[in-house]
Amino acid sequence: MPWIKKGFIWGPSHEAPWMRTHAQIPTALVLKDRIRIYLTVRPEQRTSLTTFIDVDIKDPKKVLYVHREPILPLGTPGTIDEFGMMPSSAHRVGNDIWLYTIGWQRGQTVPYLNAIGLAISKDDGMTFERPFKGPVLDRTPHEPYSTMSPCVIREGDLWHMWYGSGTDWLLVHGKYEPLYLIKYAYSHDGLTWERPNICCIPGATPEEASTRPSVIKDKGLYHMWFSYRGSQDYRSGRDGYRLGYATSKDGKIWQRDDDKTGITMGNAGEWDGDMMAYPHIAETSEGRYLFYNGNSFGRAGFGYAVWQD
Repeated sequence: MPWIKKGFIWGPSHEAPWMRTHAQIPTALVLKDRIRIYLTVRPEQRTSLTTFIDVDIKDPKKVLYVHREPILPLGTPGTIDEFGMMPSSAHRVGNDIWLYTIGWQRGQTVPYLNAIGLAISKDDGMTFERPFKGPVLDRTPHEPYSTMSPCVIREGDLWHMWYGSGTDWLLVHGKYEPLYLIKYAYSHDGLTWERPNICCIPGATPEEASTRPSVIKDKGLYHMWFSYRGSQDYRSGRDGYRLGYATSKDGKIWQRDDDKTGITMGNAGEWDGDMMAYPHIAETSEGRYLFYNGNSFGRAGFGYAVWQD
């Protein structure tokens, strides 16, 4: 397997009163001697806040710093992140850091609504501000449910985004479960996005949901790792999240081949033995790292693997 598992890195252990459970959606920002990893911690059920830890760039198991404050408070009533925000894609833009986020609102008939937001840092990713209260990507006539989990790559003056797009809600055992697929958007400024309604990763079955793409470009080819799951028993059972893989020449039309994901589930009883979710690829001076969550959507925390050619 190209990915060599290195194990668990970090999960919250009450470093602060609000840091109770989970370390979800690890999102890496590569600095000179360290990797700053933004992640979501839950102070209570149905609420999420974003913070970060710094790990050694040569040995990501070595935690150098734990930030004990949220990088942003919850949004004001009625905004996209009133009940939570998650990191998803971090980028240096001039002297600033742009962090694309996932906002959470609570629903009535369905449990929640998601939209994609933006936060900007002017101190190398330590603190952030919202440039505006509204979303970067939200629902449209052709995407009526939710947008989430963006991965952004900038190539010259063109910005690419791959993101999860809600396609329906499925009633399972009396509860609505979300369905979503990975779609593509592009921009010339990172703020205003054109959305041609291109589905990059069609579901392998009608009940499959795919999201949290992580895309790199290597030797002229785009490579995507992503999360996918079923809908019947995915929180702790047979339909739990797995990692998938696809390639593309243009970033729009993708060839899926999960047999080439390059990594397998852990053994029963291990932290990633029931679930692997929310991958993020970081290209560094010390090699290529894959950060990901394990069982129960990262309730215990997250770990990593290293690419071996």
